[in-house]
Amino acid sequence: MHYAEIKNYDIANGPGVRVSLFVSGCSHHCVGCFNEMTWDFNYGDPYDDSVQRKILDALAPDYIAGLTLLGGEPLEYVNMQGLLPLVREVRRRYTSKTVWCYTGYSFEEDVLGRFLAQWDGMKEFLDCIDVMVDGEFILAKKDISLQFRGSSNQRIIDVKKSLGCGETVLWDGR
Repeated sequence: MHYAEIKNYDIANGPGVRVSLFVSGCSHHCVGCFNEMTWDFNYGDPYDDSVQRKILDALAPDYIAGLTLLGGEPLEYVNMQGLLPLVREVRRRYTSKTVWCYTGYSFEEDVLGRFLAQWDGMKEFLDCIDVMVDGEFILAKKDISLQFRGSSNQRIIDVKKSLGCGETVLWDGR
């Protein structure tokens, strides 16, 4: 897995001050994507243990609210597998911090309907995610007034509540 960028003080991709990891590799190729260079799976630098340590250290201060995964596409199989050790360790070390994941995939159709059954580690990955912003960016539905998303078709999903009750529950902002 490769990554494009790490932002240690991000306030745009989830509530509070967050550490954001932009992974490389995306097969969606959304028209109007703000981060086209991350479509290439080899863009940026290799993700390794030293990068993971850097992210975990950046999450340590009390004022950091959590980790946000975006890209690129965190739920490309190779990326999800590469991110699993990170989110597992975030859950172990930082129980009060939230983990957000942006994906162009549909939560119901792709994530729950295909990936969960087909991919080793997907259940554990989802158990480590608090909030998922799903849906491809659609330029015709772009709306800069929306909080934490780029187009009106995208949803902010409370993953823990959704998995707990068996139906999609939107994040309530808390």
